[in-house]
Amino acid sequence: MARTRAARSSATRRTANGNGARTNGRRKGRNGKGASNGAADSNYTSEQIQVLEGLEAVRRRPGMYIGSTDQRGLHHLIYEIVDNAIDEAMAGFCDRIDVTIHADGSVTIEDNGRGIPVDKHEKTGLSGVETVLTTLHAGGKFGGGGYKVSGGLHGVGASVVNALSSRLEVNVAIKGGLYRQTYERGVATSKLAKVRGQKTDYTGTSITFLPDEDVFETLDYEFDTLAARFREMAYLTRRVWIAFHDERAGESLDAAHLGPREKSFYFDSGIDAYVRHLNRGRGPLHPDPIHIDDQRGDTLVEVSLQYSSSFNETVYSFANCIHTIDGGSHLTGFRSALTRALNEYARRAKLLKDNDPNLSGDDVREGLAAVVSVKLAEPQFEGQTKTRLGNPDVKGIVESAVATKLGQVLEEQPAIGRRIIEKALTASRAREAARKARDLVQRKGVLEGGMLPGKLADCSEGDPELAEIFLVEGDSAGGTAKSARDRRTQAILPLRGKILNVEKARLEKMLAHEEIRTIITALGTGFGDDYDATKLRYHKIIIMTDADVDGAHIRTLLLTFFWRFMPQLIEDGRLFIAQPPLYSLRYRNRVTWLFTEEQREAHFEQNPAAAENGNLQRYKGLGEMNADQLWDTTMDPTKRSLLRVEVRDAAEADELFTRLMGDEVPPRRAFIMTHALDATLDV
Repeated sequence: MARTRAARSSATRRTANGNGARTNGRRKGRNGKGASNGAADSNYTSEQIQVLEGLEAVRRRPGMYIGSTDQRGLHHLIYEIVDNAIDEAMAGFCDRIDVTIHADGSVTIEDNGRGIPVDKHEKTGLSGVETVLTTLHAGGKFGGGGYKVSGGLHGVGASVVNALSSRLEVNVAIKGGLYRQTYERGVATSKLAKVRGQKTDYTGTSITFLPDEDVFETLDYEFDTLAARFREMAYLTRRVWIAFHDERAGESLDAAHLGPREKSFYFDSGIDAYVRHLNRGRGPLHPDPIHIDDQRGDTLVEVSLQYSSSFNETVYSFANCIHTIDGGSHLTGFRSALTRALNEYARRAKLLKDNDPNLSGDDVREGLAAVVSVKLAEPQFEGQTKTRLGNPDVKGIVESAVATKLGQVLEEQPAIGRRIIEKALTASRAREAARKARDLVQRKGVLEGGMLPGKLADCSEGDPELAEIFLVEGDSAGGTAKSARDRRTQAILPLRGKILNVEKARLEKMLAHEEIRTIITALGTGFGDDYDATKLRYHKIIIMTDADVDGAHIRTLLLTFFWRFMPQLIEDGRLFIAQPPLYSLRYRNRVTWLFTEEQREAHFEQNPAAAENGNLQRYKGLGEMNADQLWDTTMDPTKRSLLRVEVRDAAEADELFTRLMGDEVPPRRAFIMTHALDATLDV
């Protein structure tokens, strides 16, 4: 779901190149002997033009190749190598991939594919293995016949991983023998050699690498994030077994989990299983997903879709098993075909009258869960991180395939067609009611930035980057927060009671809810498709609720609202949760603040006298603290601890919000029973 992670109260600045790499000692200038005095040499000649050899460019500007050098970039190294193994699976030569994180932070990825070629490459004079691992834009995916379709296209994945690793070892089982070579920071430290006495009756590639601590800000992997990615790959590449092992012991960032962990993924029905997973607990309108599978030339189109009784759309798109987060031509073609096919069917079945307007795209996508996957020979991704597919011809191919097959399914199974159209007609009526409600609200000025809500205690700072807003539970706590705040940079918005559960409510009902309208107005961005991040009035939105069950419920309701109607706010890292203390311990005229039960237990273990003779006070509500205490513990940017809300897996977040906040009771009951012993209850 939307996970939270401790965030520093003040942002750390990136290095000048923007990639976040750490520097050792002073930042070096162009000559590598320390920073210059700030003035460029006016005598600019060809001698000052640098030519970066080999993989030097990758180490100098890693962000250009893997997006960043934080944890996201660290994970990207793993994805690059696993993507290569998936390419072998798509080519039909691999059915098992093993990923292992070792205790020292190194990672091994092994597949049973054909193995990287070990013979000499004609152009480079090096072995195929060394060519792939040391040469940018070298690989079997440029039309040389090695792969018909692949996710790796630029030939930089393995070489980039090699360049950004302090050490790397590759083992290739091929031609009945085992071949091995080692590297340090992209430079070969041994020749590729056949291991004596090692005969094999299998083929495959094993790569072990240790990311370079001089490049990456952290070497702490998140097990759940990686597992979610591997599960996604297994859905998209049916009948491929992906085994994930984490050998690290002790507590890691992704969970308070001790000891090794492992998960394995295998799906015989592929993306149909993915769609069933997305619709768990949502009340599907038809029992089985509608599956569309069509080959048009060199392009394979595979789509699975299923409608449910929910109000939300959940659609994921992929190209050659790469998740295209920003969509692209294949997603555009799918949406166009869906709208056209359903409108044509509704007309033919007389479910839409001649004088009725067509159903809109929003109408036909309400309650839809779908996975759109295309596999093609020459995909055109935008950038190395591949977030959007640009091939213009794919739109027409997907649109034709989906419209044809979906039309046939609806004709053959009219009961399913009728349920889907009835759902869309209901959505259309509700959307019209919501439009009228929105127009009414906007005429009154409630959603316009020029008319802020009266209960908002705004700050004087005009720069959103320096401003923050606290969404505070209750008028009492809101009053304390107003007294405690820094009026220059901190705004306070008190919320009365529990806001509406938007998971169970249509848009027009949400817009009628005063507290939600107030939040939308205060932030200034609009919501849904109208969300505009440039109009955000505060770059930190901080949820501050009581440390009790009611506070947790209000926090969950707010998270549900932001996830459903302002997800970009979370993706941009703007949403935080305040951490007020649970206890104050007064002992010998000194007050110690304890923020968790674990802190209290640890403190008492180390200070038994304080446990026996101290005055321990439990704070269930923010209003129980005075203004000075609230400032010192929860609001002072130099002392406080904030949790940043982050989404590790959008599909899991969707599923968990649906399970906890939706209409279906059995999934929620099962979740409560499973996690009952993990709950912390008020006493």
